[in-house]
Amino acid sequence: MLTMTMTKGRVLFILLFLVISVSNPQQSLASEEKRMQDEVIYMIMVDRFNNGNTSNDKDANINDPLAYHGGDFQGITDKLDYIKEMGYTAIWLTPIFENMNNGYHGYWIKDFYQTNPYFGSMEEFKTLVTEAHKRDIKVILDFVVNHVGPNHEWLNDSTKNDWFHEKKSISNWNDQEEVENGWLYDLPDLDQENPEVSKYLIDAAKWWIQETDIDGYRLDTVKHVPKEFWKDFSAELKTVKESFFLIGEVWHDNPNIVAGYEETGIDGFMDFSQNESLRAAFEKPNQSLGWLFSNNERNNKLFDRPELLGQFIDNHDMQRFANLAIQNNQDPVTQLKLALTYMYTAPGIPIFYYGTEIALDGGNDPDNRRMMNFGADEELTTFVKKLGAVRQQQLSLTRGEMKLLVDDAGLTLYKRTYGDETVIVAINNTSEGKKIALDEGIEKGKQLKGLLAGELVNSGNNEDGYTFKLESGQSEIYEFVNEKSDNRLVLSIVIGIIVILLVFLVLRFKRTKQ
Repeated sequence: MLTMTMTKGRVLFILLFLVISVSNPQQSLASEEKRMQDEVIYMIMVDRFNNGNTSNDKDANINDPLAYHGGDFQGITDKLDYIKEMGYTAIWLTPIFENMNNGYHGYWIKDFYQTNPYFGSMEEFKTLVTEAHKRDIKVILDFVVNHVGPNHEWLNDSTKNDWFHEKKSISNWNDQEEVENGWLYDLPDLDQENPEVSKYLIDAAKWWIQETDIDGYRLDTVKHVPKEFWKDFSAELKTVKESFFLIGEVWHDNPNIVAGYEETGIDGFMDFSQNESLRAAFEKPNQSLGWLFSNNERNNKLFDRPELLGQFIDNHDMQRFANLAIQNNQDPVTQLKLALTYMYTAPGIPIFYYGTEIALDGGNDPDNRRMMNFGADEELTTFVKKLGAVRQQQLSLTRGEMKLLVDDAGLTLYKRTYGDETVIVAINNTSEGKKIALDEGIEKGKQLKGLLAGELVNSGNNEDGYTFKLESGQSEIYEFVNEKSDNRLVLSIVIGIIVILLVFLVLRFKRTKQ
């Protein structure tokens, strides 16, 4: 009887395995080691996200856009489950270091070794990192080496007279020496060619890794600092934590300039060129997505690691995308759904500015830094959750090659392919519903299943293509699934398992009764 039971157990296990294999042929992150391009980064302006501890608010004034609003480490810790549920796998925090007066944004650093008291203590930050790691969420800090805050005490320290460049504004932005030595926005410009300055900054960056176990830095104003410093900086940090991720902000409209910084050891860069094309393509209907695909091809040629380029539609330095859509008399939720579908399914690392998931409105700085609203309508957040889940399930979306299939003034279809896995992405950013037949560039004789809305598209037979129907403002991600005959096989296997299980239970009941 024991042998019979073990045999039934083996059969049951094999049948369960067959069901899983047949019903879920696609690859997922569970089947391969995670890479950085598999992440989705959620950018948080600490002061404007969530107030979890009112005792550190001090003179915060939520009605003053240039004052502290009360966001802190505890507030972020309290929302880690929300962040996880939304599908974000890493958080990028604006600088958390002690700042000069009114430095709510974090970029006016006063002390590189202290947390901003408005945000909380070092222990509270360590708790945030620990709790994030428990949820498999990476923590990336914004790190600034180009300058310190206005009227910094070092300016009056005679031992640090040679720590700064001469006070001059940048007049010629094509002169790299001026770009590196000039005072950006009148902020005291550090001289990284001074060995003392270089050592101080690198030691501070290493200290935070050792002290808190953070996972990466977003490097501010990279082009304003000499490449030789960045080479030393990158190499030194990798000795502390080999997997430490560095993504740089080289705000330049020439991608050749940006690619030139790869030699410094910085892993990836914010893709400002693609950001401009992304916003132009989706801020209103009936716009070609051609530039997005041309830029992707260009990136593949220019960059050694194009998969590590940060792709974003919003950030803290520009007018919010929702505001652009409103100015074009468009529904921001609809336009964001379309834009985010592309961003989540195109090469690169999606970087999601807090509030974009609720279509938070906002003009230029500081209006684009409004306090987060967690009670907003859930239509867009539900959609973002779906996008995040699909992106984690389909390796082709993070690692596959991309090929444009259709680009017709807002109606766009393209495919991503990784190994045996192919997905089709369809976006209708036109003013009317569209129906399009596609018989080239994709495998025939299959069935396509929509992963966002669940719609099925049949090919008919091996000679016919597929007919896609998309309403205005609709997007969909399709995976290839087996035809109905294969679905019957899955159903038969399930029924077989149920029958065997029932027989097993009956026999066991009889044996127990005996």
